[in-house]
Amino acid sequence: MKSSPHSPLRIGLFGVGLDTYWSQFDGLKERLLGYQSRIHERLALESEVTDVGLIDHPSLAAKGASIFNRSEVDLIFLYVSTYALSSTVLPVVQKSRVPVVVLNLQPVASLDYAAFNQLGDRGAMTGIWLEHCQSCSVPEIASVFHRAGIPFHVVTGYLDDEAAWAEITGWIDAARAASTLRQNRVGVLGHYYNGMLDVYSDLTQQSAVFGSHFELLEMDEFAALRAAVSEDDIQTKLGEFQSSFAVSPHCEEAELRRAASTSCALDALVANHHLGSLAYYYEGEEGTMHRDLATSVIAGNTLLTGRNIPVAGECEIKNVQAMKILDSLGVGGSFSEFYLTDFKEEVIFLGHDGPAHPAISEGRVGLVPLSIYHGKPGKGLSIQMTVAHGPVTLLSVVQHQNGKLSLLVAEGESVLGPILQIGNTNSRYRFSIGVKAFMNRWSSAGPSHHCAIGVGHVADTLDKLGKLLGIEVHRIC
Repeated sequence: MKSSPHSPLRIGLFGVGLDTYWSQFDGLKERLLGYQSRIHERLALESEVTDVGLIDHPSLAAKGASIFNRSEVDLIFLYVSTYALSSTVLPVVQKSRVPVVVLNLQPVASLDYAAFNQLGDRGAMTGIWLEHCQSCSVPEIASVFHRAGIPFHVVTGYLDDEAAWAEITGWIDAARAASTLRQNRVGVLGHYYNGMLDVYSDLTQQSAVFGSHFELLEMDEFAALRAAVSEDDIQTKLGEFQSSFAVSPHCEEAELRRAASTSCALDALVANHHLGSLAYYYEGEEGTMHRDLATSVIAGNTLLTGRNIPVAGECEIKNVQAMKILDSLGVGGSFSEFYLTDFKEEVIFLGHDGPAHPAISEGRVGLVPLSIYHGKPGKGLSIQMTVAHGPVTLLSVVQHQNGKLSLLVAEGESVLGPILQIGNTNSRYRFSIGVKAFMNRWSSAGPSHHCAIGVGHVADTLDKLGKLLGIEVHRIC
C-alpha cells in the first residue's frame, strides 16, 4: 500500500567539519561538500530539506539553528563529514530543539589501502584519511549530547549503503508519523461503550505524548447534517458505494439509502471540524434519529478510513491513534479485536464489525446486510473483508497503571484459509512464537482488547517512532 496524503516532512541537514583543515589540505572541503550534496539529494526524494551547509566553526552554529527554527524542521540530520569539534555541533542542536540523527557515513565501504599507501605524499594521504574519518568524531558528539541530556540516534554506514539508507528512511517515516500525530484533530463522537473499562482513555495524556487535538462532537450536529443531505448527495454516495464495495444483492435499497445519507453527514462532520481521525459510539433510543445514525455508520466510516481518516468504533481513542500511526506510514491500520484461536493450524483470528481499512483488503471489500449487530442495538449494513495475505504488523497504544503510554507491536503473517462469513472483517494470523505464547505475551503487556493492523513489517519504524516520542515500545515478536 505505501502512500501518504500528508504534507511533506520538513528535514534539516547540516554537515560538520573543522575549518583548520581547509588551508592544510587542498580540495578536502570541496569533496566533503560534494558528499553532503549527495545526501541532500537522497533526502529530498522523501521530504523538504533545509540544508545549512557545512558548519566548521562555533561562530556559525547559531546561524544554522536560526535557519532551522525559521523553517520549522521536524527532524535534523547531522552529517559528520570529517572530524569536527563538539563545540561546533552542540549549539545547533540545543537551539533547534528537534530530534537529531547523526549520519556516520563514509564515502566508501572500504578504502583501497594499497593505492592509498603508494601515494607517498603523507600530506595528501592525511587529507584522504580525513575524508574518510567520520567515525572519529561520532563518540565525541555522542558523549556531549549524552551529558547535555539531548536524545540522539546514530546511523553508521557509507554513502551507497542501502541498509543505512533503509534505516534513514525509517527515521523519516517515524518523524512523519510523529508530525502527523501532532497535526491531527481527533473527533470524539458519542461516548464509550458502557462498561468497557479497558478502552477508557486519558485525553490529556494522549495530547501530551502525541500532540493531538481532541474535538468533542455533538450527536445533534451530526443529526442536523444528516437532515440536510440532498437527494443528489445520496445518489452520488450510492455510486461511491458501488465503485468502492462489492455490494451484496441482499442489501435492501432502504438500507443502502440510509447508509449513504449517514455517510454524507459523516463527510460533512469531518469537513466542518477538519478531522484527521474519529472515535465514535452511540446507541440512542429506539425510533430516534440518533439510533438511526448509530446503526448506519459502518459503510461511511469505512470510506473515511480508506481516505486516510481512520475511524474506530466503541469510542476506542487509543486504537484510533494506533490506526492513524499505521495510516501515516502508508500501511493501512484496520480496526480489530481477537476473535478466536485455531490451535490445530496455529492461527489467531482478528476482526471487527467495522469499520475497516479498504486499502489493505484481500480482494474487494464486501458490503453486506446484518439482521442484528452483536452487542449493539439495531441492524443495518456491515463490511466483510480479509486483510491482504502476507506480512502484517499489529499495533496497540497502551495506557499503564502510572498513566504513561507505550506502543505494543507484533509482526506476523495474514494467511490463507477459511474465515467467518458473518458480515465482519476477519482474517487468520500466524506468529513465529506460536498462538499460545503470542496471546500470553500480548495480553501481559496490558493493551485494551482492540488493536490496529497494517500490512508489511514496520516494527523497526515504530521502534524509532517510540524513541522520537520518548515512550517505550514493547515488541512481542
